[in-house]
Amino acid sequence: MCGITGLFDTRGTRAVSHPVLHRMNNAQAHRGPDEGSLHIEPGLGFGHRRLSIIDIATGQQPLFNEDHSVVVVFNGEIYNYQSLIPELQALGHTFRTKSDTEVIVHAWEAWGEACVERFRGMFAFALWDRNRSTLFLARDRLGVKPMYWAVMDDGMLLFGSELKSLLAYQDGRGGLRREIDPLAVEEYFALGYVAEPRTIFRQAFKLEPGHTLTVRRGAPVPSPKPYWDVRFTNASPISVEDACAETVHRIRESVKLRMIAEVPLGAFLSGGVDSSAVVATMAGLSDTPVNTCSIAFDDPKFNESAFAQIVADRYRTNHRVETVRSDDFDLIDTLARQYDEPYADSSAIPTYRVCQLARKHVTVALSGDAGDETFGGYRRYRMHLMEERLRSALPYGVRRPVFGLLGRLYPKADWAPRVFRAKTTFEGMARSSVEAYFHSVSILRGPMRQALFSPRLKHELAGYDALEVFQRHAAHAGTDDPLALIQYLDLKTYLVGDINTKVDRASMAHSLEVREPLMDHPLVEWLATLPSSLKVRGNEGKFLLKKSMEPMLPHDILYRPKMGFSVPLARWFRGPLRQRVRDAVLGPRLADTGWFDAAELRRLVDTHQSGVSDHSAPLWTLMMFEAFLRCVVDEQPVAPAPAPAAVAVPA
Repeated sequence: MCGITGLFDTRGTRAVSHPVLHRMNNAQAHRGPDEGSLHIEPGLGFGHRRLSIIDIATGQQPLFNEDHSVVVVFNGEIYNYQSLIPELQALGHTFRTKSDTEVIVHAWEAWGEACVERFRGMFAFALWDRNRSTLFLARDRLGVKPMYWAVMDDGMLLFGSELKSLLAYQDGRGGLRREIDPLAVEEYFALGYVAEPRTIFRQAFKLEPGHTLTVRRGAPVPSPKPYWDVRFTNASPISVEDACAETVHRIRESVKLRMIAEVPLGAFLSGGVDSSAVVATMAGLSDTPVNTCSIAFDDPKFNESAFAQIVADRYRTNHRVETVRSDDFDLIDTLARQYDEPYADSSAIPTYRVCQLARKHVTVALSGDAGDETFGGYRRYRMHLMEERLRSALPYGVRRPVFGLLGRLYPKADWAPRVFRAKTTFEGMARSSVEAYFHSVSILRGPMRQALFSPRLKHELAGYDALEVFQRHAAHAGTDDPLALIQYLDLKTYLVGDINTKVDRASMAHSLEVREPLMDHPLVEWLATLPSSLKVRGNEGKFLLKKSMEPMLPHDILYRPKMGFSVPLARWFRGPLRQRVRDAVLGPRLADTGWFDAAELRRLVDTHQSGVSDHSAPLWTLMMFEAFLRCVVDEQPVAPAPAPAAVAVPA
């Protein structure tokens, strides 16, 4: 796992500043502490930070083809590289290393832009072909690895694994403007993250998952284009028994590919279904005990460590556990700096800690991420399907006025039965399927955002609503199956913007590589062909995965209620963080933006701290936005650091 960065003059061959490129590369040194290298030629500069995992001896980057006309910097892993090498050798290509990185340059020579369609793995890379005067940027299908890019006013294109690399760019003409995009603010307060392709800054973008960007010198910079999408067909007739056997086979294959490493390897083990399935599979593939780690909480309401111990004992893993204090909130500013954008998933705290623990013992860790999205595990999926049945029974013209009125009149629903979620259900029934799902996952729902935002911000938004993110993706979903539609939406939004972002930043902060077997794209594609009844059956989510794992995991692991990585925000904001949340939310930094209604800010704080309402989620969202403003926007550009003596120059 690595960090990549670079500069490309889209208009000519202006000299690239060695100190500037070094500073950009050094800004993400945590992603690759083993080595740092640069390559500079007229109009182009590549930087790479290396965390050595495969081919430690000869896999240094930037890496070139035989005649040095093609060069690549790469972050990630190509898991099928060993099968691609003989295919490329048969086409006449000569390999000088045993690394997956070298496969990329030869695959580009053999197949051009279509090379990405041959790769199985997680990746973000930049490739320069001097003979074609072409820069090629690519990101993996499910967005496991990040890629940021921007074009300066003078035509200089910047890219990097993290936004901080772009923010480190400063030359005689200036740097990336820290001008906040109001549309990104709307998305953040709705979703808790800024959705692809937008970033919090107007001038910078994220390359979307499954997309490439091809830039030719002297030509206008085009829009990125897609090379992959998942298609939910629900068309494969298959018995439960056959589906279970195929699931076990595919997970085993995916895990086996991700166990290739020349460094210590382990796994996260929360005690949930997904991570337990991965650990059980690893144990069946390993001749030695698997290294596992988990986080315990000193608050029993949030502690799953006993379930992790059951799996660890069953498979006799080398299990490490560390206890996180329920008041472990010292990371707020650290997280703001690590993420570079406002990010409001509070589970970033325990994720940061479990990565910190894992890095003490391993360099690579496998996780169970994406099990909920691909197998249909979220409770909100089951609730959405229940509401969808009700929606289909009544015409929209009847539902909208009747349930809209009930939703407005229904009192605060904190005490309402969880099975019905009365107020949320009434509000959802008054909406279309996509609108209802967006409403159910929003941190601050539409009326709350309208109350929170000032007239100035509403004017700058010009009617933009983050719902448009979901509507844009829904238009490409190609399915009318209710479960498939919301799975597709989560794969395009929540998985990428929240889960993958969280794990990438938390792991890379500790120079730890995390691999996700349940995000293997052939597995995802196959699951998308299965009927939804194999994913959600009655009130049971992840039916197929649980059924498949019954011979390998105890019933109490498979069929217990999901807990997740939660932290006690409501208690924090009424107790140890009482003054801090007041200072952040009611202090000058948020007020200086002119984007928020002061009375609404005070109402949120006062009603929460008095116990009248639970506004912990919006308060955390505001608190992290304030930390972002202080720690990222207000931070002044740093002076150039001394550059290394050696620079890779093509022969």
